Amino acid sequence: MSDTPQSTGGQALVDGLIKNGIKDLFLIPGIQLDWAVDALRQRSDEVRLFIPRHEQTTTYMADGYYRATGRIGAAMVVPGPGALNAGAGLATAYASNSKVLFVTGQIHSSGIGKGCGLLHEIKDQSGFVRGLTKWHHMATSPSDIRVALDKAFRELERGRPRPVGLEIPHDYLSALTNVNSSAPEAAQPQTNLSAEDLVQVQRAVVLLDAARFPVIYVGGGIVASDAHAELQRLAEKIGAPVVMSDNGRGAISDNHPLAMNALAGRAVFEHADVVLVAGSRFADVLTPTPSWPAGKVRYIHVNIDEADLGPPRSPEVSLVANALPALRELAERVEVNARLSNEQAASVKRWAQGQIDLVEPQASYVRAIRKAMPEDGIFVNELTQVGYLARIAFPVYAPRTYIGPGYQGTLGYGFPVALGAAVGAAGRRVVSVTGDGGFGWNMQELATAQRYRLPVTLIVFNDGHYGNVRAIQKREFGAEVGVDLANPDFELLARAFGVAFQAVGSPSQLEAAVREANTHPGPVLIEAKVGVMPSPWHLLRLQPMKGMSGPQAPANPLGETSR
Repeated sequence: MSDTPQSTGGQALVDGLIKNGIKDLFLIPGIQLDWAVDALRQRSDEVRLFIPRHEQTTTYMADGYYRATGRIGAAMVVPGPGALNAGAGLATAYASNSKVLFVTGQIHSSGIGKGCGLLHEIKDQSGFVRGLTKWHHMATSPSDIRVALDKAFRELERGRPRPVGLEIPHDYLSALTNVNSSAPEAAQPQTNLSAEDLVQVQRAVVLLDAARFPVIYVGGGIVASDAHAELQRLAEKIGAPVVMSDNGRGAISDNHPLAMNALAGRAVFEHADVVLVAGSRFADVLTPTPSWPAGKVRYIHVNIDEADLGPPRSPEVSLVANALPALRELAERVEVNARLSNEQAASVKRWAQGQIDLVEPQASYVRAIRKAMPEDGIFVNELTQVGYLARIAFPVYAPRTYIGPGYQGTLGYGFPVALGAAVGAAGRRVVSVTGDGGFGWNMQELATAQRYRLPVTLIVFNDGHYGNVRAIQKREFGAEVGVDLANPDFELLARAFGVAFQAVGSPSQLEAAVREANTHPGPVLIEAKVGVMPSPWHLLRLQPMKGMSGPQAPANPLGETSR
């Protein structure tokens, strides 16, 4: 007889979650998860459960949890409609490079693929989960649950951050199995470069040292790899401006003289001869083209995912590596050469800010929010007119304090993601902006915010329409259809959930309301009534969107540097 203790598959799952460091779990229970949920009850002093009002929110909260903390976010739902509902959050986590563990139940193991019409059965659940994760596995037996779970955590720490998926047939969760009580093998992150990598590093160093005016462009890979100090050291050593993508905001503080948003990036890219792209796809979001064409520019690309080094990009030097060791090595090897002075950098940033200040009232609303927020507060941006401008206009002072929608652009993602960020941020204030259209996706989660007394300030900009869709229709076709909304009374809605509420009608009133919300122990809903706003889209990228003309970069904002 074996001396290995036995437990249910559900207990094996929960033991594995805890031993792999999960302290918070976002789930909605259901019959196929009963044995796992009871195992969680038995160990409720070791893992906290957060139960939202929609399965979609489990994965959104897991995504926000990771992006605010860098710790793995974990979500669990029932199969079929539960897994499908969670798909939107999983897609956003995939697009935003988030470490999310997604556990979903499955129908009885003997019925998978047979089309018997079992409860929550869908034709190819595995295919759907596989498409939204970088690694996927369906448990093959009760004893495989713990083995597969440990592997899932190793895969989460390997390579590019993205979700992983684990499916477990419900009969495996109730069956008895032997449990390996030992601690799982920890994944070893990539921290060293190979000899071949160092050859590419040296090629990059040669280009950077010879450059007349180098520029550094960074994305979310800097934040994911915690390469902020290395990035700043390299930029200061070679006097290069650091242009941050939407996902890269906070890679260095916007208070740093060399920190540039995408609009300021237009001015410096116009004069660049060598560009180092680190931790970014560096690709347009609507067409398969690079964010900036090659032309006279020579590119160095550093990315942990080899797929992001190929077409449509055309790097002269490419390095498949984690940003942290790559930037550390570059910073060690390059020569000191301060090309861009603080005064020159300030002139570029003033030019960009001048363009931003013309977009009103959005610019004033962004300033009001930033002034009223705690400096270490977390800002969750959304797909709404104020949020669009905030992509470049909202100052970010530290990594993991700005959360954007990623390339998935899932309307309504912001509020539930903010809830997960608030769980992870352990008391720090989270400010979430959304439009009245996007808020309609998840307004029921006011119940979740209030139940757990999460410190989230939710600002709903209410214009009574899908504002961006309306603006595009007006611009392109001269008419509109399907964009008007029948909204609730937001004050009554907030009161119904027991959530504090304020209504504002101007940026100054919003600033006062956000300041007051900072002192509130739980959630606060602020409704900002707005009208039609001008489009900010001509400012938001290195190159304006097709069909839009943006402001021309100054002919020579860099003085002698660019001659």
